[in-house]
Amino acid sequence: MLQIPTKTKPAYNAGNILMLNQKSQCLASPVAPAKHSTPQLRNLIQKGQKVRIGMVGQLPRLRVALGWNVSCLQCDIDLSAYLLDASGKVPGDDWFVFYGQTSSPDRSVALHINESSSDREYADIDFFRLDPSIRKIVFVLTINEALERNLNFSMVQDAYIRILNPDSGQEIYSFMLTDYYDNVTSMMLGEIYLHNTEWKFNAIGNGVARDLAGLCQLYGVETN
Repeated sequence: MLQIPTKTKPAYNAGNILMLNQKSQCLASPVAPAKHSTPQLRNLIQKGQKVRIGMVGQLPRLRVALGWNVSCLQCDIDLSAYLLDASGKVPGDDWFVFYGQTSSPDRSVALHINESSSDREYADIDFFRLDPSIRKIVFVLTINEALERNLNFSMVQDAYIRILNPDSGQEIYSFMLTDYYDNVTSMMLGEIYLHNTEWKFNAIGNGVARDLAGLCQLYGVETN
């Protein structure tokens, strides 16, 4: 069972989910949130589009970089990655990569914060180290303490995910989020998945009204 080192977050129920549709409690501040410039996205794909990345045994490494801006200073956003097997669940609690557990047990996926550039955070993937049971890696952005502070993705802007060659930095594909809903607190931006003998990327762009612990439950991570 995994301990998630986060601030107190209440459980979701019919009553407090409705709070997400009410007026934001974002505190007014004389200081605007710092803006990160969006890199030039050269190979944009559309929401729901699935594209080829490389063949099994031939694709060595990838970098998955994400960026965003916020309109509310209270919006603290975190990247997490779920490594899933054929059942659509994690093989074990340690196959969930986030700020409290920054690499997978096989050391194939490592999470990094990169606040010095336009990419806020990124994950490096080593396919030669990746356990053969893993069939999918889902990349999610979550707002910390969203319910407690009445925060949601209508306060997020310029969110993107891009697939890079980690050696050259060259962009392979990118996806810019188009839908920012006020009843969403976690957003699945994209996933890398195995189709037959080929790795592909799916631009998801869909969100849910779940916190980090709720997403863990969705993907089979046991938390306390």
